[in-house]
This record gives sequence, C-alpha cells and structure tokens, in this order.
Amino acid sequence: MLTRNTDAIARDTTAPVVDSPNRHSQLRNSVTRSVREYLSQLDGQLATDVYQMVLAEVEAPLLEEIMNYTRGNQTKASRMLGLNRGTLRKKLKQCGLLDESAE
Repeated sequence: MLTRNTDAIARDTTAPVVDSPNRHSQLRNSVTRSVREYLSQLDGQLATDVYQMVLAEVEAPLLEEIMNYTRGNQTKASRMLGLNRGTLRKKLKQCGLLDESAE
C-alpha cells in the first residue's frame, strides 16, 4: 500500500500553488472583523496612522508564520512573500525575527 507524505507536499514551496478565492476571503474577513473591532473600541474618537498601525501589526506575525512554514528557509520565504531576499532579511531584523548569530 502506498502512503503519501502530506507534510512534505504541504511544505513544498517550490511547487506552484493554486490559491482558492475562499482562502483569500477568509483572510480578508479576518482583517475586516479586526478593523471593525478596533474602530468600535475608539468610541467615536479619531485615530491617526491607522494604515501604518495595521501594517505593523500584520507584518511581524505574517513573517513569523511564513518563516515557520518554510522551516527558516529565507529563499523560499522570500519567494512566497514576493520579496527579494535582502528585503526579507531587513524586515525580519526590524521585527526581531532574524537570528544573526546563526549565520
């Protein structure tokens, strides 16, 4: 009987991935809910720099999860994110996610 190594298949970031609209809508819905909750907590006050705040809050966990998914492979992570490797390293460092002692 043949068995499939689904972990290896799921982690193969070199294979093209066909994104389903459902995956994108789930992410979009999560962001929508979070932004609505944040705005409701403002209680009528006007916030500033919300765009930058959201990007900063999303970037670190995004990078962390992608690095976990690629098992720390920066080349694969940069491909997944659509960034060049240098930009990825800069962002990892800014978010405190780059272990420079491992180099």
